[in-house]
Amino acid sequence: MTAHVPASTVTPRQAPADLVGPRPRRWNARVQAGQAIRGGQILLASVLATVLASVLALVLSLVLAAPLRAEPVLPDYLTQVAAGDLVPGAGSYGPIRDDLPVAPVLKDGAPIGWAFVTSDFVSTTGYSGKPIDTLLALDPKGVVIGARLVRHHEPIVLVGIPEAKVRDLIAGYVGRDLAAAADGTTQDLQIISGATVTVMVIDDSIRRAGLRVARALGLGGLAAEAASTGPMVELNPDAAAAADWTGLVGDGTIRRLSLDVAQVNDAFAANPDPRAAEHALTDAPETTFIDMYATLVSIPQIGAATLGDAEEANLRGWLRDGDQALLVAGRGLYSFKGSGYVRGGIFDRIQLIQNDLTLLFHDRDHRRLSQVAVPGAPALSETDLFRIPADSGFDPTQPWRLQLLVNRSVGARDKVFTTFDLGWQPPPAFLRSVATPPVPAAVAPAATEQDDAAAARALWQRIWWDKRFEVAGLAVMLAALTAAFFFQGFLTRSARATTWFRTGFLLATLVFLGWHANAQLSVVNLMTLLGSLRGGFTWDAFLMDPLTFILWFSVAAALIFWGRGAYCGWLCPFGALQELSNRVARMLKVPQWTLPWGLHERLWAVKYIIFLGLFGVTLASMDQAERLAEVEPFKTAIVLKFARAWPFTLYALTLLGIGLFVERFYCRYLCPLGAALAIPARIRMFDWLRRYHECGNPCRTCAVECPVQSIHPTGEINPNECVNCMNCQVLYQSTTKCPVVIKTIKRRDAVAAGTARLSEATVRRDLTNHPNLKGKIDA
Repeated sequence: MTAHVPASTVTPRQAPADLVGPRPRRWNARVQAGQAIRGGQILLASVLATVLASVLALVLSLVLAAPLRAEPVLPDYLTQVAAGDLVPGAGSYGPIRDDLPVAPVLKDGAPIGWAFVTSDFVSTTGYSGKPIDTLLALDPKGVVIGARLVRHHEPIVLVGIPEAKVRDLIAGYVGRDLAAAADGTTQDLQIISGATVTVMVIDDSIRRAGLRVARALGLGGLAAEAASTGPMVELNPDAAAAADWTGLVGDGTIRRLSLDVAQVNDAFAANPDPRAAEHALTDAPETTFIDMYATLVSIPQIGAATLGDAEEANLRGWLRDGDQALLVAGRGLYSFKGSGYVRGGIFDRIQLIQNDLTLLFHDRDHRRLSQVAVPGAPALSETDLFRIPADSGFDPTQPWRLQLLVNRSVGARDKVFTTFDLGWQPPPAFLRSVATPPVPAAVAPAATEQDDAAAARALWQRIWWDKRFEVAGLAVMLAALTAAFFFQGFLTRSARATTWFRTGFLLATLVFLGWHANAQLSVVNLMTLLGSLRGGFTWDAFLMDPLTFILWFSVAAALIFWGRGAYCGWLCPFGALQELSNRVARMLKVPQWTLPWGLHERLWAVKYIIFLGLFGVTLASMDQAERLAEVEPFKTAIVLKFARAWPFTLYALTLLGIGLFVERFYCRYLCPLGAALAIPARIRMFDWLRRYHECGNPCRTCAVECPVQSIHPTGEINPNECVNCMNCQVLYQSTTKCPVVIKTIKRRDAVAAGTARLSEATVRRDLTNHPNLKGKIDA
């Protein structure tokens, strides 16, 4: 009879044949049970594959057929927000106008203002790539009389910034005169620490949408902008730029903003928050805080003078028809780029303002330069290009200003902000008057694949260089883990060495990857992938976050070799937190609960149901899916380190509390990310966990001691639930716990003892008959 080997295991080293002996009577029953379990697994996998394929087909159909947002959203929100909640004292809304998505706000039947949604008039987007919907109301003077946040997808608000802070900030716009901003002037911007870009987007959308409504309705004395019938200006192709740095700065081709420490300290001293002055810079007053330069290099002559011929040609290839490009360079204590764009994709320290137009720059519209190719240029630590899309409404012939946002830390998580402006206008030599509308500029050369690849590579290489220490640390961890997996036979010979290695690795995962680098993967990443498919998938967006990219790449490779356990068991910070806290509980003699196998096996399905539910909700409402994804406690426990509203903190602590009694409770039964990884893990090509024939019957040592109960009573290891902790491999070689190893050792010792006795008897016989010793041995 051929020995039966479970499909989910391999037996590179079996017990000696003479130790196996005749198989127990229950062997056939065990075979049948194993086959039934594997049949159930195959059936479950088939069902999940069918469901997943159906969902994927639906996703693709929605992605390909999803229409662009064109219909006004005002009717939806008027039914959700009562007039009295938007404008105190108001009674109702009037009918929406046919020519403009605005509705009158009525009090006692008389109109007192007009209500509208900002995203119906402007499309400024934040981190999520989607507009932030704010319901506003303006009175006949163009003053805001009502402001309410009605919808957003901003991850920073969904994750950690209390939404009440954002709502309070928006409510602060009540009483603001938007007509006063018609000339392009801006009022003080109240920034929420940690949500800089979100606040800037909200401010821009409120101001621009309000101005458009005010002009369209004639509020506050404003009138719709009429097309100009007088002389117009266009860029002069015959103009020539200065040949050196002094000339370019002197004639205004390159504009400069120079701030020293004293000027910045004075600006913060005027801040109403007293902590701003208390945390003044201690550098010498004359120390350069920032020396920033800017110019419009999409003007050919300026581009050639500042970039050099080669870079100017690359710029032409990078720009699309009608695009403009801004050169920003700087040096000093303060960076105009910062590091927020690395994770969020938006530069939160600079914005371009032209009349009522405000532009925030995204990483996809950014390229890094090595230097400015101008004779006499100073040494600059930052030199960057920013692309201004053609559909932004930017006019290169009109003045604009670059606003620099300067922040100062005044607490563990609090910051205060102030702004400085760098103004720019085209030098007169670069403009010429025309009596007719300007002829559209010639189509810029199409960007070649090589140019696009070079631009993208330069950007993410810069980001990776900034994160080089974290990347190096993660690389070391991955190398160590890979070596441990490949040579687990050597590592698991020593239970002590395995325990110390795993404990140290989990501590590094929790402290370094989790609490320091915030490299916690989430099912939200998969939802974001779906969103990127709808909005245009690019690898560049994934390369902007080095640690997340490396981890997802490693997870993909690990699924082929080891299944989901490589990430869930070793690289998940929250999983490490659960296991380490459970170890502390064991040391303190906290009782451990082992769930009955029948209940335990049925609870496995819960996490798959949660994952498929989230995936299905994503198709209907990304906003709702992101909120439901709070079933993951990762953001609370790892990203925000429990500094969050009490319901979220209580939920995370409850899961960890249960985990003190049931090791990795969340991982076993609730984690949707684990379920998402387990489904494709079925394709793994190798089985590394060694087993004996006796595993499961009669021996169940491994099954009893498995920390997550991933070993069936019949001995098979369920790869969908295994976290690759190596505990069973330590037992596989244990000389004190594994019956097969103990029996082998006893057999070897018995054979060795018998051989020794036989050798001694033979020697005595031979010596007894020796002629020289005959009779002496007995004496």
